[in-house]
Amino acid sequence: MSRPQGKEAPRLEVRFAGPGDEATVARLLLEAFEPYRERYTPGGFADTTASEDVVRERFDTGRVWLAFDGDEAVGTVTAFPDDRGYGVYIRSMAVTPKAQGAGVGQKLLDALEQDARDRGETHLRLYTTYVLPAAQPLYEKNGFVVIRDTAPEEWHDMGGVEMEKILN
Repeated sequence: MSRPQGKEAPRLEVRFAGPGDEATVARLLLEAFEPYRERYTPGGFADTTASEDVVRERFDTGRVWLAFDGDEAVGTVTAFPDDRGYGVYIRSMAVTPKAQGAGVGQKLLDALEQDARDRGETHLRLYTTYVLPAAQPLYEKNGFVVIRDTAPEEWHDMGGVEMEKILN
């Protein structure tokens, strides 16, 4: 996707989030997904837009990144150990509407993947819903493949796809 006309090239930096960043991560999730609220079920939207308490718990169980354009936080992503016993499960990739199309999602995904490689992980896995038009193409562009369609009853009455990337 090309950058919308008039947007300056962002000065993107990505760093780990941690204690004290809960409100920022929660705000980014809400801001990024709010335009799609009507396409989500109430439970799906609530699960996608994690509270500060849920974000705080994620700091203990996973790794959370923040992307900044200058001093402004514009994106986030979280990685957990995959429940299959190997690899990384990606969750909560979010980019603010005004920063979408400027490479923020790519930069977050690159940081997460490099971290996984550095730690010797062999697989990345994620789920995405059909309501996010840019998500699946971004992941496919980065080598993820659909491994199965997910039935609505698996996650808050919303269908989607499970995707995976094997790291070489």
